Amino acid sequence: MLKLMKSKDQQPKRHAEKIGKLVDDVLDGPGHSDLKLRHAVELRAASHASRTPENNAEVPQVLGSYVDKVALHAYKVTDEDIEALRKAGYSEDAIFEMTISAALGAGMARLDRGIAAMKGEV
Repeated sequence: MLKLMKSKDQQPKRHAEKIGKLVDDVLDGPGHSDLKLRHAVELRAASHASRTPENNAEVPQVLGSYVDKVALHAYKVTDEDIEALRKAGYSEDAIFEMTISAALGAGMARLDRGIAAMKGEV
């Protein structure tokens, strides 16, 4: 049992490093979309879970609607949503990167809120 406890104590640091690498790779790694736009998409998606006090992210309207849908109701994304982004000039790769950035923002914000709740901070 002591070995298991010791292992659990070390997990947060190990996971934090992996999560940090994931965030860096998604938001700052090479890609087909602008780095600033990826960051703005992540921030906009995170704002739906109240990780940030307000959403100041500059995201074009057609992309903003898509990001909101991914962050709040990902299961409602349709082929029409993707087609609207294509018509707005986004490539398949850029759409994928925006989707991952939005999912990352929403997921990380929910993780932050969950950890805060476990600590009694919410």
